[in-house]
Amino acid sequence: MSDLLKKIDARTKLAGTNKLEILLFSLGLDQRTGRRETFGINVFKVREVMRTPEITMAPDMPPSVEGMVSLRGQLVPVIDLAKYTGVITENKPDIMVVSEYNGHTQGFLVEAVDTILRLDWSSMRVPPDILTAQMGGLVTAVTELENGRLVMMLDVEKVLAETSGTGDYIDESLVIKNSKITNKTVFFADDSIVARKQIEMTLDAMGVHHMHAINGKRAWDELLRLAQAAELQGKQAKDLVQLILTDVEMPEMDGYMLTKMIKGDPRFAGIPVIMHSSLSGFSNQKLGQSVGVDGYVPKFEPHKLSEMIAEYLLRDQI
Repeated sequence: MSDLLKKIDARTKLAGTNKLEILLFSLGLDQRTGRRETFGINVFKVREVMRTPEITMAPDMPPSVEGMVSLRGQLVPVIDLAKYTGVITENKPDIMVVSEYNGHTQGFLVEAVDTILRLDWSSMRVPPDILTAQMGGLVTAVTELENGRLVMMLDVEKVLAETSGTGDYIDESLVIKNSKITNKTVFFADDSIVARKQIEMTLDAMGVHHMHAINGKRAWDELLRLAQAAELQGKQAKDLVQLILTDVEMPEMDGYMLTKMIKGDPRFAGIPVIMHSSLSGFSNQKLGQSVGVDGYVPKFEPHKLSEMIAEYLLRDQI
């Protein structure tokens, strides 16, 4: 299974090309539907794939958290994705995908891993409302492969937030507040329901106006409309929006491509772009810099997010 990850080295060339690589996996035959669905996770978030080691049960954990395992001296929580997603299977999964993102490491129990595919984000579509409702917002994108198989991208940030309690609360006492930025507007793009909620809570606590889009393509379309509106008013785009915040992983257009488009359009000159992602490792930050990102801040750390937003908004006051 480790051979599946050998292609990861090439991923550093994907920034600004609107492409991604995903690891395909299944959770088992759902006894309710008789189907074995295919799911995907961004390779950027996968550290390794292995047979599940011995799991130690721990008290007071959510039902889908099986317990903890020790990986090279590090205690890692293990989440049964079949249980979490409500898939009812006969067999207990014995494969573990070790995922690392946003400073957290966790193991996801799956039935089997398939292969790694390189796709274009434009082929990843926003899930239909009925699927969003059925999966509780857990699927952020869907795509159809050449053989007709559907692949659903899981919102692993939602999984992390709901199994660790990091996404539904912010400590407003740690959020930067400054009267000089209360009349400013931030535009943000993120496909995760949990992430959007936390961004909104942070900006509301700061007293900053905000607008948003659920992916990069819709963000770009909206920004073009804003630029046109500014021109009709005899203004610049930066008069209407003072900062853009973008996720990396989004269907139709990712954050790298969105940033590249913004930085390549003179109408958006003077508007800083901050990348807000759970892919917060050094290599990912370098990828962001390669397309012109002004700043980089990890997700689910609202105090750091507010600090960076305030820093860039206050620069305009000098």
